[in-house]
This record gives sequence, structure tokens and C-alpha cells, in this order.
Amino acid sequence: QVQLVESGGGSVQAGGSLRLSCAASGYTYNNYCMAWFRQVAGKEREGVAGIDRDGSISYAAFVKGRFTISQDNAKNTVYLQMTSLKPEDTAMYYCAYCAAAYCASDVGTYGLRWLLSRPDWFGHWGQGTQVIVSS
Repeated sequence: QVQLVESGGGSVQAGGSLRLSCAASGYTYNNYCMAWFRQVAGKEREGVAGIDRDGSISYAAFVKGRFTISQDNAKNTVYLQMTSLKPEDTAMYYCAYCAAAYCASDVGTYGLRWLLSRPDWFGHWGQGTQVIVSS
């Protein structure tokens, strides 16, 4: 079982920055995909950014160069650096882990882009970290 623990959320003013971290522990797979999703109460969960074991990356269109996903494989940790934050970025941010066969393959950027639209493919989730951006 994979355990995910997010940290780094908080309250910032518009234009500010936050860095989210997601540490994976327990049984971790050699090949996988990880992603950040976000959700506002009453709305569907939406993909923000994804990364695979080999470092392929994909972002949601609304990120528009403001966010950067990265990973430290030695620490089993994925990060989401968020800059130029907007009030519409306010949401609960979740880290997700996919160890399914498809995610363990060389999915690449296009595969990750598809996975960001399919939260149901991610079998492991963190508890979430709240991000609030005030205007």
C-alpha cells in the first residue's frame, strides 16, 4: 500500500507563491505516475500536473507556465511549485499515485495529459492540502 502525505498549502495573496510537497511511503513501485489534482467544493476534481518515473511532464492548460512539477526519486517526493497564484487557484490540492500497468509504461507527455483527465486511474491519494489565494 502506498501512503501519500501532502504539505505546503496555506494562504497567500494573489501573485504569491507556494510549494507543495508529496511524500510517498510504504510500498512504492519502480515505475509509476504521480500527479497533482485540485478540487473546489461542489466541483469535479481536475488534474493540475503529472510526472512519470522517467521525468516526462504534463500540465493542465490553465497552469500556463505558472506551476512546475518536479520529483526527487531518492526521497520518493513530488513537488508542485506554484507562482503567480490567482484567486481561482483556491482549492484543495491532492497528490495522487498510479501504479497501474499503463502508468508503469513509458506514457510520456501525451499519456500524462490523458491521465490528468482520469483521476479514476489513480489508486492512491493523499489527504489533501488547502490552498487559499486572496485578491
